[in-house]
Amino acid sequence: MPSRVLPFYRVNAFSNRIRGGNPAAVCPLEEWLPDETMQALAAENDLSETAFFVPVGDDFELRWFTPTSEVELCGHATLASGFVVLMHTHPERVVARFHTHSGPLEVRERNGLLALDLPAHPPEKVDLTPELVRALGHEPTAALEAAYLMAVFPTQADVAALEPDMGLLAQAAPEGLIVTAPGDDCDFVSRFFAPTYGVPEDPVTGSAHCTLTPYWAKRLDKQELFGRQISERGGELRCSDRGERVTVAGKAVLYLRGECFVGETLP
Repeated sequence: MPSRVLPFYRVNAFSNRIRGGNPAAVCPLEEWLPDETMQALAAENDLSETAFFVPVGDDFELRWFTPTSEVELCGHATLASGFVVLMHTHPERVVARFHTHSGPLEVRERNGLLALDLPAHPPEKVDLTPELVRALGHEPTAALEAAYLMAVFPTQADVAALEPDMGLLAQAAPEGLIVTAPGDDCDFVSRFFAPTYGVPEDPVTGSAHCTLTPYWAKRLDKQELFGRQISERGGELRCSDRGERVTVAGKAVLYLRGECFVGETLP
């Protein structure tokens, strides 16, 4: 028999489509499990992120795991966790407050969307390396860096056509790579690659918009932005530049709700 049964939600963040957005697993806990257990569950879920949260007073502590490691910040799994709190476990609340390795984060409803408050990570220009160009197979117009490396291209078609060499990319951008360009029917488009973390291409990346938002706000001279992440699944994000913070808002849809079993054997 299993030693513990945990509630489990699978939420597609930044989309209202079952086959859209970025799927995140969310496991509400009463107390923390051992790190190795949470990592094993994330590996078994095999999604770009599994989020775990525990109550702390009226708030929650929140952690995120990829299939291979814990990460410092994950936007889409935070949005998914906020969705679970506000729509399922605590529907009487108007805001879900999380304490994380990246500081306090909040999710609240705003104009029919879930709005996620995140720290801003404005990028600085860096040298474009031959290794990055080889990994991408095409030369961007500029390279910048904050928490992630970012490559800028002239058009949406350039970004859509990229087929990076993941082995080379893991060496050229070990923390992950954002690629971006002006959008055809939006302010900007992006894709995100993180092969080092077991995520060759992330469907929709909230944390990348900590950098994309201040970059495009400055370049386009506007504070309110509409971005699309043009992965195969795709996602839409409404972004607000607020100086030291950004707001990234989008929809979310519940795909799966059930239980997962933690123990040596299954029933």
